[in-house]
Amino acid sequence: MDFSFRKLLKGAAAGFVATAPMSITMLVGWRLLPRREKYPLPPRLITEEITERVGMEDDLTENQLVGLTIFSHFGYGALFGSIYALFSERSPVHSSLKGAFAGLALWAGSYLGWLPAVGILRPATQHPWRRNLLMILAHIVWGVTLGELTRKLITEDQE
Repeated sequence: MDFSFRKLLKGAAAGFVATAPMSITMLVGWRLLPRREKYPLPPRLITEEITERVGMEDDLTENQLVGLTIFSHFGYGALFGSIYALFSERSPVHSSLKGAFAGLALWAGSYLGWLPAVGILRPATQHPWRRNLLMILAHIVWGVTLGELTRKLITEDQE
């Protein structure tokens, strides 16, 4: 495996940028949900839970909480983008498909895995199907964007 700091940075940049269309997908999809399913989206729920656990929830204004939510969501996208970049060239699958699978894996690992395991979020199985569909689609958007951007950025290095 070609472990390089440059590849990590390119993956982080791709993951960060890919979080923008993902976030737009989430916001548009949230507006289409039935009223009873329009509770806060996972990035907000995660941020609220973590700030509560560290005793900061009462010290933050609404604007600060929104800013922290956005910061952490884009940071998470960048972190997993860098991890994706380390392994992306190991598979001959088309970059869009690889990215989509990475997005699905990230959704499953987060919403069915570590977030419920540590008590930050209820598992996806306890949320309405429309919200799960929304989050799955948003992660596919993130993944496809990540896959294509990573391919382009890494290919530029090889030319």
